[in-house]
Amino acid sequence: MTDASGPIEPLGRPGQPVLDRLAFERLSVAHRRALKLHCYRMMGSLNEADDLVQETFLKAWRARAQFDGRGSARGWLYAIATKSCLNAIKARSSARRILEQPERPASVGAATGGPTAELAWLDPYPDAELPDIADDRPGPEARYEAREAVRLAFVAAIQLLPPRQRAALLLCDVLGWSAIETAQLLGGSTASINSALQRARTTLGNRQVRPPQRSRPSADEGVLLERYMQAWQADNLDGLVELLREDAVYHMPPWREWYHGHQAIGAFLGSVWGNFAGYCAVAIGANAQPAVGVYALGRQDSVWRPHSLHVIEAADGKIASLTIYVPPLGPSLFEAFGLPQEPLALRA
Repeated sequence: MTDASGPIEPLGRPGQPVLDRLAFERLSVAHRRALKLHCYRMMGSLNEADDLVQETFLKAWRARAQFDGRGSARGWLYAIATKSCLNAIKARSSARRILEQPERPASVGAATGGPTAELAWLDPYPDAELPDIADDRPGPEARYEAREAVRLAFVAAIQLLPPRQRAALLLCDVLGWSAIETAQLLGGSTASINSALQRARTTLGNRQVRPPQRSRPSADEGVLLERYMQAWQADNLDGLVELLREDAVYHMPPWREWYHGHQAIGAFLGSVWGNFAGYCAVAIGANAQPAVGVYALGRQDSVWRPHSLHVIEAADGKIASLTIYVPPLGPSLFEAFGLPQEPLALRA
């Protein structure tokens, strides 16, 4: 099996045992982040990705005698991780996590539905956990650039795919495996893999998720992020709305409601803006996109608390899509992003 990410130094001679404990530890350190990202793309969950990468290395250690050094160690690990993810998806109640409900129309005015715990929501991914992201494609077979294949909209879209199609698309179009290699892993013929890929690509195309032309973050994104943070901290709702494109989209997991258009978004934010005495915004990174952790100051007790985690999709110097993970989901994500329970701890 080849490795689309490039050559890997052999761990020993073909036909001889290669994975002693020291070699296996080196292998774990070298590939843990990339495998965790792969598991996250498959599952849409930070906790499940952590568990599955642990499971992958446990299975690999137990099966180390089967690896004889002829193939790529990275490819071997990806095969184990992908099978583990597919088994985990079969075992859980929902085959996918969501960022939105495509059949639900956009909301107008105040949100009244409340948090929805029964839905499985897509997690954002901390940039601190990302492997090094190259500016070019990871291999000649890949259709997606490394940075764009991390973005929240892409991960949300592939969650709509059946698990086998999801795995085939990630292996072929993101990692650069060939259809033959993917068929060897997933089972079935090369023709069946090509058919699954075609259906997956059609689904993504219908959702306007196509292989992008840009991989480097725009310099305007840093300016936009700074202006966005200032708007929150200066209690400047009008300034925030000015940063939105006219056709901007706003989601707020775990609430079902979503809003389309800067006027509708502004009206909704205006209905909740005064719930707190102030806000403190901290720049982070999520899914290789500008992101912010926001703390809110309670009006009654004047205590700062984690409030929400914001992921921004920028286009042409403005915000095209804004996903704000609000309570109770938002505060539960702070630890994964290295954020303390109160903003004063950041200055300690």
